[in-house]
Amino acid sequence: MTEQVHLSSRVKQIIEVDGLRFRDLDGDGELTPFEDWRLSPSERAADLVRRMSPDEKIGLMVITSRPMGISQRNKELTSHDGVLDEQDLPIRVDPHTSAGIPFEGTTQMIAELGIRHFIMREEPTGSRIATWINAMNEAAEGTRFGIPVIVAANSKNESGAFKMGGTPEDQPFTAWPGTLGLAATTSLEVIESFAAHSRAEWRASGLRKGYMYMADVLTDPRWFRGQGTLGEDPEFISAAIAALVRGFQGEDGLTADGVALTTKHFPGGGARENGTDPHYAEGRFNIYPTPGSLEDYHLPPFQAAVDAGTSSVMPYYAIPSDEKSSTPQGRVTEFEQVGFAFNREILSLLREMGHRGYINSDSGVLSKMAWGVEELTTAERVGRAVMAGTDIFADTNDVASVREAYVKGHFTSERLDEAAALLLEELFALGLFEDPYVDPQEADRIVQNAQARAAAEDAHRRSVVLAKNHDAVLPLTAKALTGKRVYVELFATDLTVRRLDALRRQLADAHPDVDFTTDHRDADVAIVLLRPFIGSYFEYVGIGDLSIGEHSHIDIEKVREIRESVDTLVIGLNALFPWLLDEIEPLADALLVGFETDYPVMVDAMFGEFSPTGKLPLTFPIDAAAIAVDENGRCASPNDVPGFAKEQHMKGRPYVYVDADGNRYMHGHGLTYEG
Repeated sequence: MTEQVHLSSRVKQIIEVDGLRFRDLDGDGELTPFEDWRLSPSERAADLVRRMSPDEKIGLMVITSRPMGISQRNKELTSHDGVLDEQDLPIRVDPHTSAGIPFEGTTQMIAELGIRHFIMREEPTGSRIATWINAMNEAAEGTRFGIPVIVAANSKNESGAFKMGGTPEDQPFTAWPGTLGLAATTSLEVIESFAAHSRAEWRASGLRKGYMYMADVLTDPRWFRGQGTLGEDPEFISAAIAALVRGFQGEDGLTADGVALTTKHFPGGGARENGTDPHYAEGRFNIYPTPGSLEDYHLPPFQAAVDAGTSSVMPYYAIPSDEKSSTPQGRVTEFEQVGFAFNREILSLLREMGHRGYINSDSGVLSKMAWGVEELTTAERVGRAVMAGTDIFADTNDVASVREAYVKGHFTSERLDEAAALLLEELFALGLFEDPYVDPQEADRIVQNAQARAAAEDAHRRSVVLAKNHDAVLPLTAKALTGKRVYVELFATDLTVRRLDALRRQLADAHPDVDFTTDHRDADVAIVLLRPFIGSYFEYVGIGDLSIGEHSHIDIEKVREIRESVDTLVIGLNALFPWLLDEIEPLADALLVGFETDYPVMVDAMFGEFSPTGKLPLTFPIDAAAIAVDENGRCASPNDVPGFAKEQHMKGRPYVYVDADGNRYMHGHGLTYEG
């Protein structure tokens, strides 16, 4: 006997057929195949595509950032009691793409342009997210076929995750360590726990699409986005990505209880040219100077994501450089000199690897980051990308250019139908055609619930790496601190006096038996917490200098001054990059490394509340010479090879940092208090 699925409707009627209930989304009073939840997502999508007009299909092919009503200051420009932003701008210059195109109100985007894919940039409470998405789906339900809305967001559950926009009332989801921190745990059990708890928060809030996670293997230590990866080990990244896909989407494929993922950035963004990034022209090339590096290091995690059934894949902006690469690279015999979203060769490879979902471009490929096709019109760029295999364009509402490309024959009706079917299959698989609404009160109950916070705290503890412990100075037990005073300092780009004071109060409350002082000249032991930072997401700022000092927002002279005034110095480094450690490691009796790890947790480890078990997810370079770039733009170490393997290609030159105790800071290094 077929079990009835849960239905929810606000506009369309519910009909009964064969003793079962269905939503009458086309309003004809009969059960149309696409309304029949007993059929497969592919069968339903094929039926609906046959009924849709070209304009309705074209509307599916863009996904746009859309501000919420709470971000609109003029409440007269909102609907649904202030929930939806309805401001209509004749021309809006998109800050991410530099495109000047009309920007319609939310309801117009849904009802007139047929847009169903949106990106959320704010971080309000779970109930506000749910209320906003519910209102958009109510607007969508009133259209001809009631095609539901799906909202995507970038990763929300890691401390330090990249964010754009926001309001003073933002309430982040449960904050786990950064993805490098998750990798530092070396535990798939932690990855699975992260996925399960995070999925529950997303699902309860109505967020059903994640632009995550990065399957990129970090092979150039200066790449700004390396901090969002799972490190440099293709084997671990492959296992972790597979666990994340299954954990968010469902063990056996995308389910009505799942959150669809977009794995990025195919075929791997880590093969950067000396740390530059394709968000700007100077970094538009991926380079593969090492024979076999694409197949050996960069493709395996994407194969794992495909095998796990990732719903979609995002190609990167970059052009694969034929001039600066060793070719052939495995199955790729010659690199087409266009960005990956336009690159038929690379996207065909993705299909050969077995990807059955859709291909989602990165933001701005039709305008600012149209590398390799700059001479084409926007409509011609659309056609080039669609015929290469791209199905949807990110962070744009430029339906007009997609329509122009179709009308002018830049892409075929067959590709239009294929893209529409793939995009609809995801909506059907997620059950959004049956149940697009969520309970806002339930969202607030689930987001940051006690179980999720406890699991996240455990992950923070397991992400701490004990890199150096000279003469077993750690842990700083009560016995070791008898008669001694402890000073705590914090250097970070977001540092304020208030934040440091709050941290000191928090530590004093957590460790009442420790005699803290706020003057390092009056201390015996100093704990110095560092979070150096360099770079820019969108602007070229030159080749990244990985030294720790003033340019990376660390007052190294103050650290030296503290060192001179105390007997024992313990440094806790929150690492976004594999920094050059020669300025700080020699000063430290003990060095702990975290990756967007909570500072109080790192201090707990210093005081022996637990023994660190984390392992480095990346390799720290020995010195600036190891990553130096010559006059021909060639790096001393290969940009396309992980740190643990670089020395194999450096003709006897060292790459791995070695500290005063002889510890090699290579991927997998990590001490414990037990030995």
